[in-house]
Amino acid sequence: MAKRFEQTTGPSQRQQRVAELIRHALAEVLSRGDIQDDVLTKNVITIPEVRMSPDLKLATAYVMPLGGRDEQAVLKALDKNKKILRQEVARRVNLKFAPDLRFLRDESFDEAARIDALLRTERVARDTGRPGPAVSQDDNDEQDS
Repeated sequence: MAKRFEQTTGPSQRQQRVAELIRHALAEVLSRGDIQDDVLTKNVITIPEVRMSPDLKLATAYVMPLGGRDEQAVLKALDKNKKILRQEVARRVNLKFAPDLRFLRDESFDEAARIDALLRTERVARDTGRPGPAVSQDDNDEQDS
């Protein structure tokens, strides 16, 4: 007998579609300044991704303030205004249940910077046959000492 609920490798198309709708709704609420919070109004907040639970009752929004400043303050302000944000999302997205919102710091920017730094190393440049990072005359003098 076949299993009824098999574990899939990734989110379903419905999860992805609902996550994108919620991401747009959150971005609209935050960009319009509908929330009266000093921290949220003075920071531009980027929401690169929202992930939904399989039952669509929990939305995890990955957020990052522009420039990476005041990350902890922004996350605290979003958690503090979670109820209002949930109401606004429920008004904008037509779902049977308004999902609970959870806000986490988006670490994809850090990962991209780490990979970029790896790709710029002399070792990778040597392996790929591309010229490595430029070394100034002052750097050569320091290496000889």
